[in-house]
Amino acid sequence: MVKALLVLRQVPVLDDGSLEGLTDFQGGTLAEDNPPVTFEASVNFVQIPQAEALLHADCNGKEVTCEISHYFLQATEKAAWFITNVQVSGGGPSVSMVMKTPRDVENGALLHPTLNLPLSPQGMIQTAVELQVTTQTPSLNILMGSSASLPCGFSMAPGMDLTHVEWRLRHKGNGELVYSWTRGQRQAKREGAALQPEQLLVAGDASLALPSLTLKDEGTYICQITTSLYRAQQIIQVHIQASPKVRLSLENKTLPATLICSITGYYPLDITVTWSREEPDGAPVPVSGASFSSLRQSAAGTYSISSFLTVEPGPAGTTYTCQVAHSSLEQPLGASTQILPPEQKTAFGVLLASSLFLLALLFLGLQRRQAPGGVGLRQVQIQSGDHFLCQHMDLLS
Repeated sequence: MVKALLVLRQVPVLDDGSLEGLTDFQGGTLAEDNPPVTFEASVNFVQIPQAEALLHADCNGKEVTCEISHYFLQATEKAAWFITNVQVSGGGPSVSMVMKTPRDVENGALLHPTLNLPLSPQGMIQTAVELQVTTQTPSLNILMGSSASLPCGFSMAPGMDLTHVEWRLRHKGNGELVYSWTRGQRQAKREGAALQPEQLLVAGDASLALPSLTLKDEGTYICQITTSLYRAQQIIQVHIQASPKVRLSLENKTLPATLICSITGYYPLDITVTWSREEPDGAPVPVSGASFSSLRQSAAGTYSISSFLTVEPGPAGTTYTCQVAHSSLEQPLGASTQILPPEQKTAFGVLLASSLFLLALLFLGLQRRQAPGGVGLRQVQIQSGDHFLCQHMDLLS
């Protein structure tokens, strides 16, 4: 492992006014005590659709990592090949490039001491990008049940043909073929998987469409592009998520009461549950002492758990809130309920019973007005809970 530097030349970038003040890269690395191996790569033959992200990475506070390795093709004395993997931090694009370096030595040209390749007067190895494979983002978070498009694009130098496109999935040590395309012949191993139409594929779009995602679709996807000369790939991590559902219920009505916060149907496993209480005209205060049930997993692979909290009402009633934070949620999800003191509950019960009694009297009045002539006997009994309220007997005339 040695220090290296990659300089991309002739990269077409849209000038939106942000290029003012940028200076061209200058060589001169040979003057350093321990100069890096510098590759000056021309991109005249291919397109790099995410070049703006590479150009403005430092301005946006993002880093660019770059690894350059030998690309072993057939042995030849006329050229050498390297493969470069470039990644922008923070979920930015990832680019893999195959570079061809001629071995022709001009009269008086210097050779690199370890690579034995000719150097330019500025001390750089001249090379050209002949194939690139790009993904817009190396990681995707997708809700279970939805559809997804896994981005994978490529560009190759003139004179090369696309021969094979392959998508594979690796998860928990297992690998399987998802989709393959070979000179017009398509094979989908995963039901519903599809590539772009033929004309878009040949034009450089090898994105994979997956409908109705389940937890079985989670894992590492590999997009591999094979041409008549080279092969390169991109890796995309797919994380399946399921949002929790939160329901708050009262286990027993006698004091001290127990609240149950049921959290169901979430994935992945990590979840945070917090409780708070709020008095009238007060701010929410965190509450500790909650207990949890054992973890449950459904046949679909999602998780469920319950949290229990023993609660006491304040003098004017207290509102309790169960709040759940999960990676699938932009904001925490919560459910609230109000616990009233016993005297407020009794007053509420009397008010409810009085309302029922008045409704019953109104009903009897209507019946008396609508009933035909004659004499009848009607008995009405109104109850609330276990307390007898009223028994009314009336003659209908």
